[in-house]
Amino acid sequence: MIRVERIDPANRRKLRAFIDFPHDLYTADPNYVPMLYLEQEALLNPKKSPFFLHSAAEYFMAYDNGRPLGRIAAILNRNHIAFTGRQEGFFGFFDVVNDARAAAALFEAAEQWLRPQGVVKMIGPTNFSTNETCGLLVENFDQPPMVMMTYNAPYYGDLLERQGFVKHIDLLCYWITPDDAPPSLQETGHRLEERLAKQGIVIRKMNMKRFKEELEQFLPVYNASWAENTGFVPMTEAEIRQIAKDLRPIIDPELVFFAEKEGQTIGVSLTIPNLNEVLIRLKRGRLFPWGIFHLLLGLRRIRTARVVALGTLKEYRRLGIDVCFYVRTLRAGIQRGIIAGEASWILENNTLMNRALERIGGRVYRKYRLYEKTL
Repeated sequence: MIRVERIDPANRRKLRAFIDFPHDLYTADPNYVPMLYLEQEALLNPKKSPFFLHSAAEYFMAYDNGRPLGRIAAILNRNHIAFTGRQEGFFGFFDVVNDARAAAALFEAAEQWLRPQGVVKMIGPTNFSTNETCGLLVENFDQPPMVMMTYNAPYYGDLLERQGFVKHIDLLCYWITPDDAPPSLQETGHRLEERLAKQGIVIRKMNMKRFKEELEQFLPVYNASWAENTGFVPMTEAEIRQIAKDLRPIIDPELVFFAEKEGQTIGVSLTIPNLNEVLIRLKRGRLFPWGIFHLLLGLRRIRTARVVALGTLKEYRRLGIDVCFYVRTLRAGIQRGIIAGEASWILENNTLMNRALERIGGRVYRKYRLYEKTL
């Protein structure tokens, strides 16, 4: 008989079991990449995660005679409700064996917790919002995911649809290589930058010596430029600091760019090396005792990267700043031995971004999906 148990995050043993469940589920899957345990614990622990300064979540695990079958988090993002005016809740950290009964039990537990909060619709998966890892993989299960992207078995979509979930929106991933870029791309980027310079707009690299100040420039542009995206909720300063803390050890300033006009930041582009090339070798996401050596040695051998965030303030779009960012990133990547990269994720209805990626030779090679269900 399937039993669903609420997981108290204050119970270290229970929280560890919640974090570790997908490691056991995918133990034989060569494409599964474990998340770093320390980062997952900091994200899920209400005493450490800045998400819980404004919102709430409840964790559940399903068991059958003591055998774990799956996990889920029911998420009440109060900042999302305040920003959008919509009584929407979320689910995330969803992993389950291929068993419709187990999936049904987990979603029922999540729904029962969300309904009394006034939630009328559940969207997901998001961990905890679209600012973190999100989306259900629905296309291309034959490769490991890129850094900060999710992974799941092909049967997940069927389980969700059997529980009444329907498509909310698709998230597109573009594959980009220097060989696929148009021969004239570098010259196009050069001409665009000359044109921008005449308007007082310059593009520069990140200065790691001014990391805190650079972060302060990044946040308002990120929140403003992504504000119209489906599912977006502005990041708080505490949340961006937490993400920056996690990313700082792997940030390559040669791959991060700012567009400025008269000293004001009007656009940002963040590309990071694909750490998953290393994490895939870490057993259960642990750095100790031996994982730290895999990490330190592997960082120098990374050959792919991911464009995590790229955007400009609304009034400066259509000037070609996005193309300049991509050209600069391609150029810097080649110099650093990066042979290919992923730009992700891009909303399927974001016409400007999709056209810009097609213009530089990018092709959609993988899709994720957000689902929704009326409660």
